[in-house]
Amino acid sequence: MSHFSTIKTKLRQKDHLLQALVDLGYLPEEGQKLVRGYRGQTVKAELSVPMAKGGDIGFRLNPSTNTYELVTDLDLWSQSIPVERFLSKLTQQYALNTVLKATADEGFEVEKQANNLDGSIELVVTRWDP
Repeated sequence: MSHFSTIKTKLRQKDHLLQALVDLGYLPEEGQKLVRGYRGQTVKAELSVPMAKGGDIGFRLNPSTNTYELVTDLDLWSQSIPVERFLSKLTQQYALNTVLKATADEGFEVEKQANNLDGSIELVVTRWDP
């Protein structure tokens, strides 16, 4: 029998999490949504990514840590990459979105953004002071 698993993250900003999911090609839904698992079992989450195959992917806010936790039925995980790699890619994209927003808020512009062969992302930002 399958069950839902909750995986802790350090993702705090819902808008950056939503954008990271979109950037990775997912179509997240906001609001109190049901995440589907084994034999129609469900659990509520603040963000849901309905999946055609396997169980859905959800994120729910943990009020004690103020972070969004991944909730999914790992026995039904049918993504092209393991859940650990999914979380790694999601966290990297989330961090990139957070840095881009913070630098734009401070008046910086992205001069160069490169995805390196080792999987890292290189950013060069500039700001001209009058």
